[in-house]
Amino acid sequence: MNPKFYRYPALFSPDGDGWTATFPDLENCFTSTDTLEEAIVEAQTVLEDCMYFREAQKDDIPSPTPSEKLSAPKDGIVQIVVAVMAPVRRAWSRKAVKKTLTIPAWMEEELKERSDINVSLLLQEAIKKELGVEEPATL
Repeated sequence: MNPKFYRYPALFSPDGDGWTATFPDLENCFTSTDTLEEAIVEAQTVLEDCMYFREAQKDDIPSPTPSEKLSAPKDGIVQIVVAVMAPVRRAWSRKAVKKTLTIPAWMEEELKERSDINVSLLLQEAIKKELGVEEPATL
């Protein structure tokens, strides 16, 4: 079972005209912004997405290094960032994915005559019915 949240230390450092936030425990989990305030806000979003994809791909999720064991970068700071996962999982589960659909030519001709039919919605409803599932509830 996946946790409700993750807490990881981030290193915030000045970077020319802006700020960079990196997570020492998480490879390829970083962001760069114009201000420290933006970097702090954006770091949470980056951490949430990073952890969601690690969960989805069943990648290893390392234990966070205690922040007191990390040194702040020159002119930078170390700060704990919290990823609250329920809204992230819900948002990603509702993302649309493109599927290629093959139907007979005669059916395509019939559909051209009917502007009141949303094929994507019709297909979604048919799949839910066939699988006997309902759309996940929104919190």
